[in-house]
Amino acid sequence: MEAEAATEQVTDLSFELSRDSSLIIHLVGSWRMHHGLPSVGRVLHEVNQTKPRSIGFETSRLGAWDSGLLTFVARTTELGRSRNIPVALDGLPEGLVRLVELAEAVPEKKDARVKAQSAPLLQRVGTATINYAEGSEDFLAFLGSVVIAIGRMFKGQARFRNSDLMIEIQDAGVNALGIVALISFLVGTILAFMGAVQLQQFGAQIYVADLVAIGMVREMGAMMTAIIMAGRTGAAYAAALGTMKVTKEIDALTTMGISPMEFLVLPRIVALILMMPLLCVFANVFGVMGGAFVGVAMLKLALSTFLREAWNALTLGNLFGGLFKAMVYGVIVAISGCLRGFQSGSSSSAVGDAATRAVVTGIVWNVVACGIMAFLFNLLGI
Repeated sequence: MEAEAATEQVTDLSFELSRDSSLIIHLVGSWRMHHGLPSVGRVLHEVNQTKPRSIGFETSRLGAWDSGLLTFVARTTELGRSRNIPVALDGLPEGLVRLVELAEAVPEKKDARVKAQSAPLLQRVGTATINYAEGSEDFLAFLGSVVIAIGRMFKGQARFRNSDLMIEIQDAGVNALGIVALISFLVGTILAFMGAVQLQQFGAQIYVADLVAIGMVREMGAMMTAIIMAGRTGAAYAAALGTMKVTKEIDALTTMGISPMEFLVLPRIVALILMMPLLCVFANVFGVMGGAFVGVAMLKLALSTFLREAWNALTLGNLFGGLFKAMVYGVIVAISGCLRGFQSGSSSSAVGDAATRAVVTGIVWNVVACGIMAFLFNLLGI
């Protein structure tokens, strides 16, 4: 029963310095590679702290083990050899001691490692083209599923919990106000500084208010909010869905007849569509405040004069154009995050890669969309 309980313990190690200055490493729990094993760096840190005369092992609470423990012991032995500290193996299981001795008895062949060879240029171009085509196919399939889910939502047939939607709205909206306010205020001050340096030469510093107001409301408010949400919320969507894929929760939903697209993706897209315009308004206000701060502190303008000039410079086209762009950016961020989450692999590192790809995808496509909408708005005279 004690051995069985030991196998269920969390994999860990602890240290004890004996009276004769020997460092005893206590191995606890099941030492299997898929459990995630402690690093030899902890042993190095303890050796640097205690300066032991020798290193030994104690395994009374050790459960099952595999080659992960062998690797740990081999690296600890190598560490002791590099510091001229003898490492005693007599506290380890007999089978493990024989494996360590066997590993040290057979040196690595110098030509055992196969040198990686770069593929020919045409092969790399072909592989990249095939990968791009497959990625485009996955994106179009995902986009089609999202459109179908939205259509079912308008018909009242989509299945998701309203509580989940409220949580997503709170996370994407209220919880993001602080970072949006800070970044927008700083962007407003930067715009005002850039304008002030040039306009002061002509005695036209009052037009700094026009520059900040139009720049924030028409472009920068929506774009900066989109970049913040891509790094914050888009990555969170990818990590959450990737983790659910690793733990088979998405497969469980499918098995129960629940569409993951409706249950998981739809609340996130709706939340960002609703919150992005509101966050954009919030960003616009703080951006103008940042510009006003520079106008009052650097240009010696009256606050009321600055705000009146900024208000007169704005048009409804600027305001609603910025809000429309924010909504489009929100859709892009949500789709990028959810798509990369669904494309995640089945390991913790794959989830991290999915979050990174979600951020890159969201920012790149937001910049592309910004360029396209700027051209169309100019064409339409908005």
